Amino acid sequence: MTTNRDVTIYDIAKVLNISASTVSRGLKDHPHVRKEIKKKILMTARKMGYQQNKFASNLRQKRTSTIGVVVPRLDSYFMSTVISGMEKIFNESGYHLIISQSQESFKMESASIATLFNSRVDGLLVSLSYETQNLDHLGILFNKGIPIVFFDRVCDHPKCKSVVINNYKAGYEATSHLISQGCKNILHLGGSLIRNVYSERFKGYQRALQDHDLPFNDKMLMISDLSHNSGIEAAKVILQQKPMPDGIFAANDTTAVSVICELKQAGIRIPEDICIAGFNDDPISRVVEPNLTTVHYPGREMGEIAAATMISILKGEQSELLNSIVISHSLIIRQSSLRK
Repeated sequence: MTTNRDVTIYDIAKVLNISASTVSRGLKDHPHVRKEIKKKILMTARKMGYQQNKFASNLRQKRTSTIGVVVPRLDSYFMSTVISGMEKIFNESGYHLIISQSQESFKMESASIATLFNSRVDGLLVSLSYETQNLDHLGILFNKGIPIVFFDRVCDHPKCKSVVINNYKAGYEATSHLISQGCKNILHLGGSLIRNVYSERFKGYQRALQDHDLPFNDKMLMISDLSHNSGIEAAKVILQQKPMPDGIFAANDTTAVSVICELKQAGIRIPEDICIAGFNDDPISRVVEPNLTTVHYPGREMGEIAAATMISILKGEQSELLNSIVISHSLIIRQSSLRK
């Protein structure tokens, strides 16, 4: 006869004619339990289909050893490297991840955070959506003292740590490089200026123009979702501009690559007619012809640092003085922008 009743340590103890406390210690590999007894306990537990009740154990300990992660999209190479870095650090420390994506929607981001809160996560790592303009939906976590670490797309909050790169400096360097190659009419393909990463890259672009005595023209700013299709649409607009830009700084590689392909089909020479630089150092940047100049964004390192920061907070080891951790980036110059 089958039964849906869970097997308990008391059932195992009864079969082996030992105490339940001995079974419990044996399952936890306690050194005070003899090896032959441990072996019998494990074999019997496996045979009887015993499952450890982690939920009950977590309730007693008031922790779940689970961390929630909310990202804008899971189909991003950069974000997959970030998550890989997180998993490495958390797995080594005995934590598990629950990963959710907002798909660039504030509504979905709020729903994901509510679900993770109800799952009793010990902490939350968040990269904000295009649409998120405030942190009201995180209030329930702040009230419960659940730590939050922002990464990449962040928002300043006195109770939160952030892990970022210097997007302003990176935007400045990419634009200055295009200027050094003789570009004087540079278009910026940017993302939502609500988000820190895109607003700072745009500000760096503006400052580079200013420092090199080049005027900023509103028509040289195009905002989109930075998808492959938006790059195609941007290229169609660029081909109609008179004069066309002689340089393009795109806020990600996906858009930059689709622009390159579309412009080449129209007979535009890259970089002779238009120099192009992207951002993120995705693998596609090394496949497109010509290879794409880009900013190396250390995603795996960002994930590892964000995870290590969360673990330090949970252990009570984090300094209250350091709210933002800035990691290094680098400009990688390739053929798409090299005229000299």
